Amino acid sequence: MSQTIESRLADLGVTLPSPSAPAANYVPYVLTGNQLFISGQLPMGPEGLEYVGKVGGDLSVKDGKSAARLCAINLLDQAKAATGDLEKIARLVKIVGFVNSDGDFAQQPQVINGASDFLVEAMGDKGRHARSAVSAASLPFGAGVEIEAIFEIA
Repeated sequence: MSQTIESRLADLGVTLPSPSAPAANYVPYVLTGNQLFISGQLPMGPEGLEYVGKVGGDLSVKDGKSAARLCAINLLDQAKAATGDLEKIARLVKIVGFVNSDGDFAQQPQVINGASDFLVEAMGDKGRHARSAVSAASLPFGAGVEIEAIFEIA
């Protein structure tokens, strides 16, 4: 019998927080047909925004990976809010990761691996996905990383 996403999260010691409310005039997710689009998630922790600054400057690559992992946790949190049950997710289709970094920083893929690795751990094969990892001159509230996602719903 395969593990559920919730049981994998428990095994990883991850408890999903309450979903963050949008910070501007948008919705946190849109479910249309069998696709779920999750708006960009910041590394919001229990005390608020974590990992503020530029990766490769204020933040190390390791910090960036941790920020990306936290963004991925928040993506799953929004997916659960949208569907009511993570087992309704057929698969993660794609993530787009934005890394707050200067023009000479070129390790965006390593940073976004923090999210990709976590999502495969949490979701198993359902978590294997296409992705983009790009640099951003700045991100909302100075966050080090922001990630958005597209899920297929069963």
